[in-house]
Amino acid sequence: MSLSTRRWAFLFATIGVVLLIDQVTKTLIVLNMTMSESVQPIPALYPFFQITRSFNTGSAFGFMAGSVVASYVFLVLAFVISGFLIWSYAKIEDGQPLARLATGMIVGGALGNAIDRIIYSHVVDFIHYQIPNVISNVSNLADHAIVFGVALMIWSSWQAQPGEESADMRESVPLPDGDD
Repeated sequence: MSLSTRRWAFLFATIGVVLLIDQVTKTLIVLNMTMSESVQPIPALYPFFQITRSFNTGSAFGFMAGSVVASYVFLVLAFVISGFLIWSYAKIEDGQPLARLATGMIVGGALGNAIDRIIYSHVVDFIHYQIPNVISNVSNLADHAIVFGVALMIWSSWQAQPGEESADMRESVPLPDGDD
């Protein structure tokens, strides 16, 4: 199998794993919990973490929630962004495995939420984090894949390519000429 084929297989495997895990967990929540029902899988972490069945028609943190138009806009955006990321995947340079993983995670997460919008007309959320009297957020594994993927993408962009740092150092640091 060629290197190019392996890279594309890695992308689609990453997307597939994210989609599978996301959709299986959401299906379990929809089949086993009623809307707004909460459970504390780890009682010691309550009230900071619990599972609460919820939904979102908007974007992250409920932005533009309740708008049918916004839901369609986010559905179209998910496909457009996913298409762009898949198209640009071929341009990721050698030595950037985190960028490759990040791309798969972002696309998998975006498509996971898009599937929800098609099936349920909203995104299924259930991972409930809160700091009482400060913030309360309910999200899902697709959201987490997107956020972690973006963080990985940023991290990988900060990493120097092999050999770049030493070449930059040679150009920016004057070497002694030995005539002192």
